[in-house]
Amino acid sequence: MFTFLNNRTINISFIGGYFLLSYFESRLTVDFENFNDIKKKLHFYENLRVENLILEPKRSSTKISSDLKEKINNETNINIYYRYNLQINDTNDFKNKIKKFNKFPSILSVESSNKDVQILAAKDSRVDIISFSDYKILRTLTPGVISLVKQNESFIEFSLALLMIKNKNIQSKNFRNLYRFIQLARNLKVNYIVSGNFKDLYDFRHPRALISICSSLLEIPLIEAKKIFKDNPKKLLERVNNRKNEDLLEPGVKIIRG
Repeated sequence: MFTFLNNRTINISFIGGYFLLSYFESRLTVDFENFNDIKKKLHFYENLRVENLILEPKRSSTKISSDLKEKINNETNINIYYRYNLQINDTNDFKNKIKKFNKFPSILSVESSNKDVQILAAKDSRVDIISFSDYKILRTLTPGVISLVKQNESFIEFSLALLMIKNKNIQSKNFRNLYRFIQLARNLKVNYIVSGNFKDLYDFRHPRALISICSSLLEIPLIEAKKIFKDNPKKLLERVNNRKNEDLLEPGVKIIRG
């Protein structure tokens, strides 16, 4: 048995030191003030037979209450986890807002086209993900930010929603940028995830379909592509759980109490 961030305990296998989890959709934006929106999207993913979803409020100011989490858990058999995304383009704004996220119990991502904000976020242990899901922000990614993320053992995020743009010229540019920066992340050996992050209900795909896209179009080896949608989200959740452990000073350094 294992208890996840949402205090939900489920049965999973444990072999050779690894928890065997099925695939994740790492970013699904929902309107937490509209339960019908949540239900509709959850049921769609249930029909796709997706087992793990990471939900994100449509508005970053939204608070997710324990009662709402319980209501969501009762609505679906999918394993549900939570993340917040801060869209910040000013360093002072980042410094003010990040103070509210000490020992934060869910995944925290930052999305910014300001390279100074990216650097601050990449250095800050409270930030789990620097997201480059927006095509305008993707173009600002640099090896320096990737190196800082690697040092902090946090994550870079890319999104396949960039390939669903109807305008073919923009879609082509998005593809070239996505390919380029994913290969850069791979070469620099940083932790990264790829989310669907789809807005239109009928763009939703099972992670297995996204794995095929990563492998065939983005030339990510199949074994690695599977890890992106399975092992890497698990590592991300473990990072958040470790942050709540007061005995863990830093990765690999833990207080042993007598």
